[in-house]
Amino acid sequence: MLTAATTASRSRWGGLILATVAVGGALAARFLLEGLGHFYYLPMLPAVIITALLARRSAVALAVALSIALNLMLVPRESAIDAATNAALFTLVAWAVAEVCIGLRQLRAHADLLTHRLAAQDALLNTVLTTVPVVTLETDGAIRRMNPAAAQLFGIDETAVRGSAFDSLVPAFDTSAVYHPEMTYGALESADGHWNGTRADGVTFPLNIQCGRVPGPAGEDLIALCLTDLSRWHAADARARELHTQLNKVWRLNSLGEMAATLAHELNQPLSAAATYLHASQMDMEKAGPLGDSALRTTELAKTQLLRAGKIIRRMRELLSLEVRCLDQERASSMIEDLGPVLTMIGAAKGVTIRMDLQRDTDQVRAERIQFQQAIVNLVRNAVEAVSERPEPDVVINGRVLSETQYAISVEDNGPGLADDQAEHMFQPMTSTKSGGMGLGLSVTRTIVESHGGKLTVARSALGGAAFSFNLIREAVGEYT
Repeated sequence: MLTAATTASRSRWGGLILATVAVGGALAARFLLEGLGHFYYLPMLPAVIITALLARRSAVALAVALSIALNLMLVPRESAIDAATNAALFTLVAWAVAEVCIGLRQLRAHADLLTHRLAAQDALLNTVLTTVPVVTLETDGAIRRMNPAAAQLFGIDETAVRGSAFDSLVPAFDTSAVYHPEMTYGALESADGHWNGTRADGVTFPLNIQCGRVPGPAGEDLIALCLTDLSRWHAADARARELHTQLNKVWRLNSLGEMAATLAHELNQPLSAAATYLHASQMDMEKAGPLGDSALRTTELAKTQLLRAGKIIRRMRELLSLEVRCLDQERASSMIEDLGPVLTMIGAAKGVTIRMDLQRDTDQVRAERIQFQQAIVNLVRNAVEAVSERPEPDVVINGRVLSETQYAISVEDNGPGLADDQAEHMFQPMTSTKSGGMGLGLSVTRTIVESHGGKLTVARSALGGAAFSFNLIREAVGEYT
């Protein structure tokens, strides 16, 4: 490829050659005109004009210099003053004409550039008007024009509704309340926060309306409406809220299960101790003889109930600790990406953008979808809270194939990180570094990870904060068929 310097050099030399050829042609024309009269500098002027129209000022200067030199050589002058005067006059006239030609050439180039830009803007505008639903109304609310995108949005024929009232398509729309002489482009707010349109089949859908005043072909005022179908946005928002509710419910259930396991462990010890004390009391009562028989029977009943309570707690604890989860065949990237709306809501509450860096090929794993997603939400929520006061908060969810049997997941942040003594006790139930925290989030997450055959670990992140990582059991693609 030619560099800019090489191209400029070739252009400069081409201009000098053009000036030389143009002056040579003008000289030949002058010799041909000698039979009609004496011509001096006049035949040289077209050479300067041609050079100015096609080359740079350096080439123009060369054409002027060559013209003067040839005239001084070929035309005898009465004196040096006469020769210098004629040369100076030719230089002034030729350079003035050259500047006019150069200006015309620049104006032409500028006009071509403007034409190109206008054509590009016109193409962009046509694309926008083709893809964005636009409706043009009279000031009384009658439909003047509707582009194909708007007609498709309502499922109608544009010619069939031309001239009809727009409120037949958007019942709550009131043109008299919208139109006013000072109206500028902007969003129109309805009482419900959005407008409801009605399709030809009677189905209603939410709309956003941008309104503006435009001049008509006859100088009259028209109202231009840009419409946006909010159906998908509302559906995504409802789905995000539903998923968020489900995850919160699962989180509460997991928290309760972890708390129940902790209580079962802690209550089992005092119950065993109480049973031991009652047994010792029975031995003392036996020494009292017949006087202690009644107390012995009551104590035996109490001891029996304590032992029964201990058995019940041990069975509950075994049920929690030996629970067998059904792990399905899932894609790790799909499970995480489905959390997009929920993670966005978590990040938006603290002004944090959550990034995902996932290896999407060969990411088939064994997992229980809702439980896995709850673990990710717990880790992301902790990371967002850790970086919320950072000037440039950063939270990243990474997913990589670690080996033929392992897929690694990590949630990293650029927060303050964890001290060594905190990391040792971080996953214990009822342990929290946050004021007001219950200390169950990481404990529940650890339980979920371990139920998936992994181990939750924490280390220093490459971003500067903490990195919570665990592995999932990876499966080959062939096992799905």
